[in-house]
Amino acid sequence: MPTVPGIIHNEIKSRIVSSLSFKAVLATNLYSDSTILTKGANVLAYKQRIPIERDTIMVFADDAPQYNWSHPCRYLLHDAKTGEFYHEVQAQFPPYLTTEAPKTFQPFHQPVRITDIGLHFPIRPILRCPIRWTKGQRYAVLFSGASNNRHANDLEFLYRTLRDIYAFPPANIHVLNYDGAVHYNGSPQPVASWPGDHTAYRMPVNGKGTKADLDTVLDTLKANLKIDDLLLIHTNNHGGHNGTESYLCTYSGADYLASEFAGKLGTLPKFNSLMVMMEQCHSGGFNAPILAHSTAAFTSVSSACQELNNSIGGAEFDPFARDWIAAMTGNTPYGGALASNPDTNGNGKVSAREAYNYANAVKDPYDTPVYSESSAAAGDYYLGERYGYIWPIYCRILVEILTPYYLHKPIPEFYAILHEKLIPNLQPIEDKLGNASAGQEAELRTALTAVIKKVFG
Repeated sequence: MPTVPGIIHNEIKSRIVSSLSFKAVLATNLYSDSTILTKGANVLAYKQRIPIERDTIMVFADDAPQYNWSHPCRYLLHDAKTGEFYHEVQAQFPPYLTTEAPKTFQPFHQPVRITDIGLHFPIRPILRCPIRWTKGQRYAVLFSGASNNRHANDLEFLYRTLRDIYAFPPANIHVLNYDGAVHYNGSPQPVASWPGDHTAYRMPVNGKGTKADLDTVLDTLKANLKIDDLLLIHTNNHGGHNGTESYLCTYSGADYLASEFAGKLGTLPKFNSLMVMMEQCHSGGFNAPILAHSTAAFTSVSSACQELNNSIGGAEFDPFARDWIAAMTGNTPYGGALASNPDTNGNGKVSAREAYNYANAVKDPYDTPVYSESSAAAGDYYLGERYGYIWPIYCRILVEILTPYYLHKPIPEFYAILHEKLIPNLQPIEDKLGNASAGQEAELRTALTAVIKKVFG
């Protein structure tokens, strides 16, 4: 393709920047393509087709670069021969949402840079009392379609939380991301490690971030869910609004309208608890339809923004998703302490409502979180039960004896041994000492030490 003459290109760039208001100069990112778009070509702003009516030099203006898509942007079209501006197209998506931008498409005015990654020294989180699950099965769906790095990082953070902290069986966690692997659009490339602790991504991706693959997973759950089960659904990446309702963007194929998604949930059998957390723009438009169609006895929906609003993004994580997951985990993705204790009722567990309240309390000022629940009891549901509410002394001693093992083993290995081997072996001790008083602490310490030494070696 022919390239744009340098003199004309610079004149166009200068004219556009000069036309911006003082506020816009500080808030608008501008990109140009150094190749000429020929007459008859089409530019795709995700699903919006922009016809090119003459040989054209294109400039793309991102008017809200801190937000996830969709958000306001513009395509500024100029005559390739004269450089004269001839048409502006208002849009909601960039020209490259699910594919890498060509090297000819480069920023020339970029006052807002959310890709500047800060330096975080990862620390090992404080070991907390283990989680147990006493009734029913737990399932999770983690979805991201047109993924960027931050969206994949959110999914990984939640996956690690479900596996390590809450002991969800790996077969019960369905991860649908981008093209069906741990990939995403944009930098950093190549995909290397999760920024939380700089280790390799652990989540196994089970399918693509498409409507078809999400429908397939929901159909699988339709055959598996039972009356006592819990289902967690997390959606991420980008979203839009068509003037009537919100939709969830996908990697390819059809987007997922809020009414369609809620209708699909309505085909599930009756089960106990549905917990939904959504990060994408316009996610608040899903709240009411989900509540109206849910077949769960207890349903809660936490969304990053109101129906007509956008959600903010970050360099490594999306703030709302990061903070909701952190509340459930008990620490930041880098292992550090939280801003406050999300367990506001002090029962040793973090409920769906408490996780939302924490994320809302520390939210980025650009976000507008929304929470809905089918009843007051729905928000009280948890991803797991902590031992601590049975007997605080038991919990304290258990953590004390486990800590040396925790500090010297890789985290995934430690939690695998803890959940798969140790906790089943603790049941006789719990049965014997469940109603014991503080005076039996010595007996309990001896018994726990013997079992843990036997299991961990």
